[in-house]
Amino acid sequence: MNPQDPLANLHPLREPMAISWWPLAPGWWLLAAALLLLVLLGVYLVWQRYRANAYRRLAQQQLAHIESQYEHDGDSARVAGQLNALLKSTALRCYPRQDVAALNGERWREFLNETAAKTDTPLFYQDFEQIVYRAQSEADEIEQLLAATRTWIAQHRKRT
Repeated sequence: MNPQDPLANLHPLREPMAISWWPLAPGWWLLAAALLLLVLLGVYLVWQRYRANAYRRLAQQQLAHIESQYEHDGDSARVAGQLNALLKSTALRCYPRQDVAALNGERWREFLNETAAKTDTPLFYQDFEQIVYRAQSEADEIEQLLAATRTWIAQHRKRT
């Protein structure tokens, strides 16, 4: 060692301790709280939508039951009446009673077409009223009515 060298008396450099990631800085806590709130809001909105569409799922179950009965016995008069009743009860669950309860015939068909998802062609045609009240209907008419009912239940929206 050189007695003239003052640096020789220095100890080796010590590295500082690593900075811990815990506890978190306040900004991270705010970010975590905001993310938690967003997740809870998303779960709440999904739950509300699920509950709001419970009537739709019930109507789809009833429609499946009507279809299976029709496949079993082929009674077109009964199935047409049941489909009309199903459409009416479903509409009463999501639209004001005073707007729906008294509708029949052409006004009922127009209501169903107005509240259906927007398409180029109407779901329910002019012969809808006759099919519902006819003693016997053709199989293709009933199949068309079943398809229109299935589509309306799944896609109907509020009138604007």
